[in-house]
Amino acid sequence: MAVAVDDIETITFDSFTTLVDVLGSTDRVLRQYVDDPDPIVTRWRTRAVEYRMLCNFVGAYEPYQRTTRQALKYALAVHDVELSEETIDAVANVFRQLDVFGDVADSFEQLDDAGYDLYIVSNGEPELLDAIVERADVDDHVIDTISADEIEIYKPDAAIYQHASNRTDTPLENVVHVATPWYDVFGAMNAGMQAVWVNRQDLPWETYDGEPDLIVDDLFEFVAAFDE
Repeated sequence: MAVAVDDIETITFDSFTTLVDVLGSTDRVLRQYVDDPDPIVTRWRTRAVEYRMLCNFVGAYEPYQRTTRQALKYALAVHDVELSEETIDAVANVFRQLDVFGDVADSFEQLDDAGYDLYIVSNGEPELLDAIVERADVDDHVIDTISADEIEIYKPDAAIYQHASNRTDTPLENVVHVATPWYDVFGAMNAGMQAVWVNRQDLPWETYDGEPDLIVDDLFEFVAAFDE
């Protein structure tokens, strides 16, 4: 499989786990309070995604930061860990200061120099996306951020990808969406975008329904695909 480079006008990027290291950052922060944060981090992340899926299913939107905090409280309860509300706030606040992957800044610069319009399309609220752009030092290369908060529907619903198409003034077929979460890749494919899976954890692809147009280990490999 390969991206149809000649058809691409706009490149959209997922944020969490694609541009910033959610698992590593949350593990680092939780380790200050618990001896074994790994199972808590895993359940926290999974439950947060489930909450957002539920928001879509029942039509009752709750903001990203609220679902993040509630999922953290659930994960702590499951593992019998008691933290004060103040400490829970401090841990959840890590989403404002996530570690940026080392391939982001250079890749964005190269793609911008090549003439592509770059956007971030994320489930996170605008203020979280602004923080990512600033921490990644890509504000000179990103035209804008597009948040699920704008239409109160989370990825992978097709509506958010259509919203991104409208906001970027680019037909769906002329957008390539780059993401690490497998459901985000499926969502983009289902909506009619080209899709690239950034397999940062060296995992097998979920073969539920087709394959991405391209699978890469990191953003450097994605950029290299445009030189072939």
